[in-house]
Amino acid sequence: MNASISLDLDDQWSYMKVHGDDGWESFPSYLDIVVPLFLDVFDKLDIKITFFIVGQDAAIERNRKVLKSIVDRGHEVGNHSFHHESWLKTYSKEKIENEIEQAEEAIFTATGKRTIMFRGPGFSWSNDLLEVLQKRNYIFDASLLPTYISPLMRQYYFYKSKLSKAEKESRKELFGSFKEGFYPLKPFTWIFKNEKQLMEIPVTTMPVLKLPFHQSYLLYISGVSMGLMKAYLRFAIFMCKLTKTPPSYLLHPLDLVGDDVVPQLSFFPGMNIKSQKKMKVFEIAISMLKKHFDVLPMGQFANKLPASRKLINTNAN
Repeated sequence: MNASISLDLDDQWSYMKVHGDDGWESFPSYLDIVVPLFLDVFDKLDIKITFFIVGQDAAIERNRKVLKSIVDRGHEVGNHSFHHESWLKTYSKEKIENEIEQAEEAIFTATGKRTIMFRGPGFSWSNDLLEVLQKRNYIFDASLLPTYISPLMRQYYFYKSKLSKAEKESRKELFGSFKEGFYPLKPFTWIFKNEKQLMEIPVTTMPVLKLPFHQSYLLYISGVSMGLMKAYLRFAIFMCKLTKTPPSYLLHPLDLVGDDVVPQLSFFPGMNIKSQKKMKVFEIAISMLKKHFDVLPMGQFANKLPASRKLINTNAN
């Protein structure tokens, strides 16, 4: 069975922005640190993945060399929106299209690659977004996180942030709702009123229980016990194989760096875990996935999926 791995390349400023910190408008960045770090460890583990790039980062000239190194080292790139606003689903359809197009152009300028894969920031998606992606000939969306605990994730985020009441109101649908948990884990196909279609590759959660098991969650568990973390991932892998669910495994930059490298983001959960331990947890997790699955970047993964998939009408959302 195949599995895919992707990394949402959220930059330092984007974490500061969603937290409500001052200074994000100058776009402080750690890309020159985290991108080479990930590329080297992927070489060591002999895997290729998909990097979902934020258009704003690609639009800044100082970032272009390190972003180009991603494709030069054989990895795929996707579109992670331009402004990285987790309330993307509240945008008008016209604003969504502008957001997608602006990111496409910036990423092409930086990497020489046209994006045909998309993931919304904060797992943000809407019917309007899906229609825009289909219109622009994207091969899939990967924004859906099928879990029942989205409201809990949102409340924890609000608790830890410095956001005003008005800012919290604008983000009231962040991470989705309880109903997200009822969507399939296996890749499926959205079908539109005009009968056109778009593939969805959800971020995999644990089959049946719908509990997240992407790298950030494993880090939290490792803070309690490395043995518990391994057992949790082992059970998630077992459930994926039992239910024939091909995992789509998600990474973030802070999965490899702690506050010893980026002290400005010490507010973020798990940043008290030092970078050396994060690297150890990362290598263990990826090695466990490789033991059970053929690990691919998302574009290759999508091309190998069976043609027959469950159809879900967007009108039902």
